[in-house]
Amino acid sequence: MRMTSSTIRTRWSPKPDTATPQHRRAAKAVAAVAAGALALSLSACGSSDEGSGGSTGDTDDTANNVTLPKLDGTSLEVAAVWSGTEQANFKKVLQEFEKRTGAKVTFVPAQDPIINFIGSKVAGGQPPDIAMLPQPGAIKQAVDKGWAKPLGSEALKELGENYSQGWQDIGKVSGKPYGVYYKAANKSLIWYNNQVFENAGASEPETWPDLLNTAQTVFDSGVTPFSIGGAEGWTLTDWFENVYLSQAGPEKYDQLAKHEIKWTDPSVKDALTTLAQVWGKPDWIAGGASGALQTDFPASVTQVFTGGDQPKAAMVAAGDFAQVNIPKNMKIGTDAKVFPFPAVGDNGPVVSGGDAAVILQDSKGSQALATWLASPDAASIQAKLGGYLSPNKNVPNSDYPNAVQQKIAKALIDAGDDFRFDMSDQAPQAFGGTPGKGEWKILQDFLKNPKDIAGTQAKLEAEAAAAYGN
Repeated sequence: MRMTSSTIRTRWSPKPDTATPQHRRAAKAVAAVAAGALALSLSACGSSDEGSGGSTGDTDDTANNVTLPKLDGTSLEVAAVWSGTEQANFKKVLQEFEKRTGAKVTFVPAQDPIINFIGSKVAGGQPPDIAMLPQPGAIKQAVDKGWAKPLGSEALKELGENYSQGWQDIGKVSGKPYGVYYKAANKSLIWYNNQVFENAGASEPETWPDLLNTAQTVFDSGVTPFSIGGAEGWTLTDWFENVYLSQAGPEKYDQLAKHEIKWTDPSVKDALTTLAQVWGKPDWIAGGASGALQTDFPASVTQVFTGGDQPKAAMVAAGDFAQVNIPKNMKIGTDAKVFPFPAVGDNGPVVSGGDAAVILQDSKGSQALATWLASPDAASIQAKLGGYLSPNKNVPNSDYPNAVQQKIAKALIDAGDDFRFDMSDQAPQAFGGTPGKGEWKILQDFLKNPKDIAGTQAKLEAEAAAAYGN
């Protein structure tokens, strides 16, 4: 799974081209409230009876809120980049669909970037019935190539009943609905080892200067402050986007996401300069830059929560989905805690990503499966299993297996339409979503050499201009 890859980069404006300055200021104010609510809710977590992220929640009492057709004899394929626990949990959702309809559903493991994987399947005449696409840019590509099929009336009915307008609009291309956002992610979080913080006398930071002070306090106690999964470039775009959104603000964020301003803009220089305050201190990063670039995302989380009171690092910037990589002996909310990504500017960032179900082979079965994935019944199954967040507003909050996850989920739903989606996921895949290329590779190079801010900006702009075509 490109953890998202499944992946809150919130603060999406459904109609940014038509927003007035007053609307934007209002959105910024609401977002500030949402971020503040998230901060309060996370700081309130911590009861000792909270379970781990790998909950084996009971899925036998699934509600029955959606009408599905009988599909005996129908075979369907669903492709996604998910692996491990996430894939296993999603298969339980598919199994319930099989039970209700009589269809047979096969999960097809895909490689990243999934749009290339789909292309090879289409060329071979065997596309999956549905693909779980982690980027709006990928949905647009699938539509532009004629691969994606519009959602039918039953799926649209579920979307209208269960999703805010913002989440519905993200799945549209040229105003037509193609994607059901089954999975969301809060990417504006930093998880930390509570024992390390207690031993160091460190406290949860609220601002970027506070974060730097906390990191120094942890370092002085003998533990490396940060774990970074730099082997996967998307983790680095998450760092950049949180800093950029908070420092430059939502209007600039929207402009950069659409390449309406260049990556040589002073706002990008400011964000990279801020990042270098952490990335430029190799002693603050587990393994230094070279070690980080050999660390994948799951390991970046695990190494914070193993090793007793001397783990390889004290904290990791990671979305809510990091819970599936936290060892089960570490209780979430007690041993493994979390705080919102600190404010660099006036407001803390709230950034979201997600995975959308997109139909590639239109049929009664594929439309039914899309309808199922848009229902609260489907999302509730995976919510109970942990390590998952749904933008579906009718999933009972109590279905999430621990208080931390419940409050993160509530903050997402309470934000309504006021969120920003992952910037790299909005970009053309060649720039924002391909391993070893584009933004991922350039930020990996920047992690190795954070003094080269101007050179990094020039490379980002050259790659973006080529990918966006403007």
